[in-house]
Amino acid sequence: MAEKLPDHIPSLDLADFRSGDPTRKAKFVQELGDAYESIGFIALKNHGLNEQHTKELYADVQEFFQLPDQAKQSYEVPELAGQRGYISKGKEHAKGRNTGDLKEFFHVGQEVLDENDPVKNDYPANIWPREVPRFEQSTMKAYRTLEAAGKDVLRAIALYLKLPENYFDDKVQNGNSILRPIHYFPIEDPDAVPADAVRAAEHGDINLITLLMGASADGLQVKRRDGQWISITALPDQIVVNVGDMLQRLTNGVLKSTIHRVVNPPREKMNTSRYSIPFFMHPRSEMSLAALPHLVTADNPKKEADITAGEFLNERLIELGLKKK
Repeated sequence: MAEKLPDHIPSLDLADFRSGDPTRKAKFVQELGDAYESIGFIALKNHGLNEQHTKELYADVQEFFQLPDQAKQSYEVPELAGQRGYISKGKEHAKGRNTGDLKEFFHVGQEVLDENDPVKNDYPANIWPREVPRFEQSTMKAYRTLEAAGKDVLRAIALYLKLPENYFDDKVQNGNSILRPIHYFPIEDPDAVPADAVRAAEHGDINLITLLMGASADGLQVKRRDGQWISITALPDQIVVNVGDMLQRLTNGVLKSTIHRVVNPPREKMNTSRYSIPFFMHPRSEMSLAALPHLVTADNPKKEADITAGEFLNERLIELGLKKK
């Protein structure tokens, strides 16, 4: 019988995992694993961000992106390969493409509070825009909230993979995660941009998992295994959580890092802004992404060479045009 392919992504409730009720927790783990083996995406509620904080965060992000380009570019530091601060319009392109995406964005990274953790010296300092004094507070609050939600999703994934629940805990402690407020800027004259330019060309995410705020806006599409693109919209109180390439590699392809894109709006709406805020959950750079031994079988032979998370990230930053060889 032909496999039934999903035409939407499942909706899950993180409160089930956090409830302390073994039945609710086990149901969450199973539904999450099923989704990640098939479509690679879920919508998630009760993730910890409330309506008020979300509203304040978007207000601060919009205030920054409405600054003149010259002001924003003062927070762009090319030597950091886009790891902190502002990344200007059209700088990033998808792997295998040369045309830049129709977006600009800002990167907020890990703040290591443990003075004894040597990783503190590996990360560049965050860059904060002086013109938006609340930006640091609201983005770091979102960073910490999404990081906590991500840790619980990874605990559920560990249980699904028959690993100890805390398998990922030390690997993501002070991990190299990034919060990325994105502005898909208005296009006043659609004829003036390259014919193949889109808001975000089709791509897979680099990291372990991505937690995305802003998927309630139109434009996000996910590529099903049969090649069909399906539109993803989440409810305002949901975030979208998807598998990244690192997790696919670690699980030897058992969990799917699904190709996705953000398509341009209809021509008459090209002159409108779209905002979204993904949290890219990365482990520490030394984490091995070698396929987990119990997921390498006769039916599922090893697919990828061993590599660390840091090495893999470096490779991909070069491919995305953010870092020079």
